[in-house]
Amino acid sequence: MAKERNDNRGYTELKRDLRDKKPRRLYAFWGEERYLLEHYLGVLRKMIPEGTEEFNHRRLEGKNMQTNDLREAVDALPVFSQMTLTEVSDFDFSKTNEDTRRELLDILSDIPDYACVVFIFDTVEFKLDGRVKTNGAIKKLFNSVEFPKQEQSELTVWITRHMKALGKKISAPAAERLAFLTGGMMTSLINEIEKLSAYSRGDTVTVADIDAVVTPVLDAAAYELTDAILNGQRERAVAKLGELLMMDEAPHKILFSISAKLRQMLCAKACLGAGLGQQEFMEMCSIRYPFQARGIITAARGYSVKRCCQMVRLSSKAAYLLNSSSQDPEKVLQELVVRLMYDGGSAG
Repeated sequence: MAKERNDNRGYTELKRDLRDKKPRRLYAFWGEERYLLEHYLGVLRKMIPEGTEEFNHRRLEGKNMQTNDLREAVDALPVFSQMTLTEVSDFDFSKTNEDTRRELLDILSDIPDYACVVFIFDTVEFKLDGRVKTNGAIKKLFNSVEFPKQEQSELTVWITRHMKALGKKISAPAAERLAFLTGGMMTSLINEIEKLSAYSRGDTVTVADIDAVVTPVLDAAAYELTDAILNGQRERAVAKLGELLMMDEAPHKILFSISAKLRQMLCAKACLGAGLGQQEFMEMCSIRYPFQARGIITAARGYSVKRCCQMVRLSSKAAYLLNSSSQDPEKVLQELVVRLMYDGGSAG
């Protein structure tokens, strides 16, 4: 995935361009939220009149693309259309030599008014080393559009709107839980929204419906396991660990998620001691969901700093065992959960 993150200006400008039906000549599309990327790419594609795609819409694979392929696509005149669209998928600028970079600069700096070229980055990063002069010149030509994972407030509105389109209502807390369990990615959410709409018997999708239908992503499942441990819900903790082990996730990933939650609780304890509030805690630990932050802060109130540190040490010891011994990884996780609940998991 791409890593060159900027502000949201490119995304805002893209929406305005498409609203006015005046796309720019050269875009770079990248970012975590593939659903949005495909959505806006679809809007661009619809600007090509139906039936003329063969003449006006070209797709090039970056791995095999020659500069002449791009030049021919860009220079081709539109046929029964106001514009042409050229998509270039996963072109790796880091693997180009200076001659190729100069050719690309020549092509991309002279795109005709009727042409729109979109470089799409999925498995390859959108990265141009600015220390190379030609790369810097190419980078300035791009209108860079990042499609980041959306904020929780935006997802709540989006979920509510899509539920309404399917004839269902959903409360803000239920929408927040749905976003949390799916990892907040729209591609996953749209499938779950359709499933929930079909499953829910009433006109409102409830938290109970969500818990019955939605399979949580690893981080959400690990959060619920640690939440059960911290709240002394031993049967629930054992059940949640069983669910995690059934997900066929690597034990190291499960342990990482558990450890992250324990470190967050220690941080929450430090924030409480320093008189800091929930918002500061969320920013410090990059927590997206207010209910998640509230749960961690509430749990932290019931533990001493000593106990918080003890639980973090237990998770670190488990990580050491996973990395340096031949012990069964599942047994290491099971022992950790038991020790967190009994050795380090009682409030004090």
